[in-house]
Amino acid sequence: MKKSLLTLVIAGAITASFSMAAPAAQATEVPAYRETQLGLYVTAAEAHALMQQNDRAVLVDVRDPIEIKFTGFATPTDIHVPWVLGDREHFDAEARTWPMVRNPDFEAEIQAELEALEVAKDDPIIVMCRSGSTRSAPAADLIAELGFSEVYSVTDGFEGGKLEEGDSRGVRAKSGWRNSGLPWSYEVNPEVAWTPGDDH
Repeated sequence: MKKSLLTLVIAGAITASFSMAAPAAQATEVPAYRETQLGLYVTAAEAHALMQQNDRAVLVDVRDPIEIKFTGFATPTDIHVPWVLGDREHFDAEARTWPMVRNPDFEAEIQAELEALEVAKDDPIIVMCRSGSTRSAPAADLIAELGFSEVYSVTDGFEGGKLEEGDSRGVRAKSGWRNSGLPWSYEVNPEVAWTPGDDH
């Protein structure tokens, strides 16, 4: 279900200052690969503001653990369950990298984590991946299908967008959680860190 542009603009104007319990869906057009069934999106900065305003808000990281090891972790993360995992056993010679494969236990693991934290069906759930594209949106959709009504996809993700010019062109160094001055670390909270077979 998608909100109309007029609805998004009106909702954005009403809640621009986060005076309500949840931020409005973005009034800007969202690329197709970022769209979700609920049509709810926040930037990393808006996600952090929502968490400061509503202590029931839950931050979910759906990145691969090795990715987190080398790029960092948002310190207020409540749940870590990867949407896809690097397949170390099947090197893709044509792509010159290891493929990413869907975590077959994602649904059971995320449901168990949400239940362990006693997340209510209408609590804000914020889903974040690297850049807000191919992982946070489908993960948000699956969580919505579990009956949760306020599931947001972080549009700029943890690392944000790529620089378009200069010596660091192509490096993810603008926007995103890490580049917005939000709390992060290379150290992962042991109580949050995902391990295969987690069933809490």
